[in-house]
Amino acid sequence: MTETTTDRRFTVPLYSVSEASRYLRLPRQTLVNWTDGYSSGGEAPVVGTPLVTAFASKAERNQPRLPFIGIAEAYVLNVFRRAGVPLQRIRPSLDALKNELGPHALASNRLFTDGAEVLWNLGSHAPEGTPEQISAMRLLVPRSGQYVFNEVVAQYLKRIAFSDGYARLIRLENYGEAEVVLDPDRGYGHPIFAKAGVTVDNVLGAIRAGDSLEDTAEDYGLPVAELRDALSLSA
Repeated sequence: MTETTTDRRFTVPLYSVSEASRYLRLPRQTLVNWTDGYSSGGEAPVVGTPLVTAFASKAERNQPRLPFIGIAEAYVLNVFRRAGVPLQRIRPSLDALKNELGPHALASNRLFTDGAEVLWNLGSHAPEGTPEQISAMRLLVPRSGQYVFNEVVAQYLKRIAFSDGYARLIRLENYGEAEVVLDPDRGYGHPIFAKAGVTVDNVLGAIRAGDSLEDTAEDYGLPVAELRDALSLSA
């Protein structure tokens, strides 16, 4: 397993909260709650601890705070939300995953190999109707005598590639046919066209500055259809 204290995926801040929320199509305040925690206030405040890896906030609003492993954790957490599990009911499942798989469970390939079993154990031993039981079982479906992640979760988890046990590349789905990825070793971790290795902002910036789709596609060796999708969906 990778030594996380020296791995750049864990140690180098690449994304501001605003950038990460935009790349993941996630409300900024939601990601703030995940990086910094929250408290609802009132006589009986509801407190939520941070859920994803992030460096401490400073005065600058748009400073990079999330390392690659942090945006990978946020990506998976957002996948869980897409499965229809409210945040307050995700937390017990996250605690179980972290206890069994380690502090970066959401970005670990063990989530694929062992995660469903961990959640099944949680759900099967928790009292019926409790947040622990509901959140765990909402993420799973029975298949061939065992429980596996439901199709919504499995579909998106397949978009993560791993190296040395942890996420190393995320294929973003928000660009249509264009193959756009987050890769900490290219483009400073920001969205790039996978084949060309050039950042989406640079390519689309050329088009918005007046270059034609056809000329830009030829310059970067990319299909016109991919550029058209990326341009229309990044607006």
